[in-house]
Amino acid sequence: MSNKITLDRINELSKKFSEDNHVKVIRNAMIKTDSNELSMDWDTYRKIDHSFSNVITGEMPATNQKSSGRCWGFAGLNLFRVYLGRRHNLKNFEFSQSYFMFWDKLEKANYFLESIIETASEKSNSRIVSHLLSYPLEDGGQWDMWVNLINKYGVLPQSEMSESFSTSQSSQMNKMISNKLREYASELRKSFKNGESLDKIREMKNIMIDEVFKMLSMHIGTPPQKFDWQVRNKDKKFLRFKNLTPQSFFNEHVGLKLDDYVCLINCPMNDKEYNKVYTVEHLGNVVEGRKIRYLNVTSKEMKDASIKSIKEDNPVWFGCDVGKYFHRNLGVMDTNLFDYNSFYGSEFKMDKSQRLEYGQSMMTHAMLFTGVDLDENGHPLKWRVENSWGKKGGNKGYHIMTDDWFDEYNYEVVVHKDFISKELNEIFDNQEAIPLKPWDPMGALAK
Repeated sequence: MSNKITLDRINELSKKFSEDNHVKVIRNAMIKTDSNELSMDWDTYRKIDHSFSNVITGEMPATNQKSSGRCWGFAGLNLFRVYLGRRHNLKNFEFSQSYFMFWDKLEKANYFLESIIETASEKSNSRIVSHLLSYPLEDGGQWDMWVNLINKYGVLPQSEMSESFSTSQSSQMNKMISNKLREYASELRKSFKNGESLDKIREMKNIMIDEVFKMLSMHIGTPPQKFDWQVRNKDKKFLRFKNLTPQSFFNEHVGLKLDDYVCLINCPMNDKEYNKVYTVEHLGNVVEGRKIRYLNVTSKEMKDASIKSIKEDNPVWFGCDVGKYFHRNLGVMDTNLFDYNSFYGSEFKMDKSQRLEYGQSMMTHAMLFTGVDLDENGHPLKWRVENSWGKKGGNKGYHIMTDDWFDEYNYEVVVHKDFISKELNEIFDNQEAIPLKPWDPMGALAK
């Protein structure tokens, strides 16, 4: 058999498909129409229903991360505001999303430069150095990175540090600071090669961090350290709180103990085992903070924990591959919504493990579960999802995830330790984490 595509073969293919009426109809329809709209399954579409048997109290209007990759932080803040809103009987509230972004960028810059120092003996074209240099300062994050920021810096109301152009459209800021960080990486590696001491190299790095702080202040504004907060609640009662710090605001007005939460993943890859704890090398933000820590469990165990949490009136932070079988305007994630097999006349057969192993899927986005629809036997039918893309899609920014979609494209949930078994808690707390390479699919950041 030939190892090339011959012109004779091209002629055969052209003749074959020019005579295929199915191909011609689809081709003509797709000239001016999105293939997803054409492949939508009517029987699935007509059954879209935004009612749920179990919904938490304290939902608020959907937020909007705009043209930035801050979903993981938006989901975290949306989780926090449920508890703050209940505490003060609020109809609506937003934390400052630019505040956490400022500190995340600064900490990521330091984490990046420390990783460059740690790998300074590697060749510049080694896989690890090439990986680090690919994305010195991206927006995305993971749950443990979120916890590190909150534990160190606390939170602010949005009224104290509003959005800037660069927080809502972050690409130019990321590009310019990444430019500077790659320049700094070159300087640090050169100093290491020239035999400078580690103390001298870190002294250089600290001066570099000063420059990053300055650039972030230009793009975002400098975060306040103290503030007063006042608000009027649903009963029109006026509340005022004075002399707050971001840390005291979180502790006194949100009050969650983040160290009591566990991150569960479902990763059925051939090189991963269930009931094992994993971490990811060179993935983080706060150098002195806690490391990424995942407990790999079955999809059913993730769902059981999430159902228990929602039944107890607690939202659930989660990470998924949002772009698969998802209609943004309808706000529906459903593996049956698009009949790609009939549309293309080709069966798409990869399972969850294969999609992870062959680059077809990974976690891309973090959101919040605020409800679940259970059948008469307590089995989940669909999930209510609070997104951070504004109010246009779905039911005013709240989406539907079918239970089948959860199994195929949901990778991560964060729940309080009370909602998992004693055995899983012991594994999560005591088992030494197995390190994964930074390019492993489980090293993906939610954006």
